[in-house]
Amino acid sequence: MKLYRMSSIQFSWNSLVTAVIGTILITMVFVSCQQPSGNNASNTSRENLKERVLRMGKIRAGYAIYPPASIKDPNTGKISGIIVDVLNEAAKNLGLEVEWNEEVAFGTMIEGLQNNRYDIIGSGVWANAARAKQADFVVPLYYNAVGVYVRANDDRFKKGMADFYSMNQKDLKISTIDGEMSALIAQTDFPDAKTVGLPQLSEGTQLLLEVATRKADVTFVQPFTADQYLAANPGSIRNIAKDKPIRVFPACFMIKDGEYEFRRMLDVTVDELINSGFVDRAINKYAPNDESLTRIAYPYRTGEK
Repeated sequence: MKLYRMSSIQFSWNSLVTAVIGTILITMVFVSCQQPSGNNASNTSRENLKERVLRMGKIRAGYAIYPPASIKDPNTGKISGIIVDVLNEAAKNLGLEVEWNEEVAFGTMIEGLQNNRYDIIGSGVWANAARAKQADFVVPLYYNAVGVYVRANDDRFKKGMADFYSMNQKDLKISTIDGEMSALIAQTDFPDAKTVGLPQLSEGTQLLLEVATRKADVTFVQPFTADQYLAANPGSIRNIAKDKPIRVFPACFMIKDGEYEFRRMLDVTVDELINSGFVDRAINKYAPNDESLTRIAYPYRTGEK
């Protein structure tokens, strides 16, 4: 009888252990089935922007309309322009496509990059210190000069920029667009002057209209924009900084800060398009006579000893 009792107890204990181990194994199998595989979600959460773009096969682009870098057809909504065409060609060479998915304002475009609403500002921006604190830039495609425009009959600026810099006073009114380069120049160089601000997404020609109609005394735009305005309003404004622009900026693609591998891929791709002559051809297509647009020199010399 004692042996029977011990066998019975041993049998019950062994059954309990077996049941517990079985439950643990089943639980482990169930939990492992619920976890994402190493090649899917867990890896996706760790991938950088370059890896995601290559996996998805597309670059999501935010853009602002600023001719000749970017132009929007009012009838079809299609965008084109020097920098737009370059990004489309760069994506093509990488085996990708560009998804032009959001028109953005200059004052909020970095926020969209940080929130991953898009991967790049595909219409290009002027690189500067304020933006460099929060974003990164691909190698320049060309350089833009910025003019200083006043009314054609404003006698206060007979000596050009020599007169202008002496007028950093409260009665000087500068036409600006919120978050755009005109506002930054006004804040940096003329802190005592009054700004007449326009809302974001305003067109550059609106800055000149503010000056021509005496709502402001001066503004800062690229000569290409001024030429567009003067074509419809001849003799209304003039550039007092033609010989010495108030700024010269590199025109670049802007991306989220910290995405080194994505930037390096685009650096190489854009360099290839510069050296192949594609960027020159795009400039010739959209702004052949714009002397304020300075092209990137080729990194070699030919025909010289």
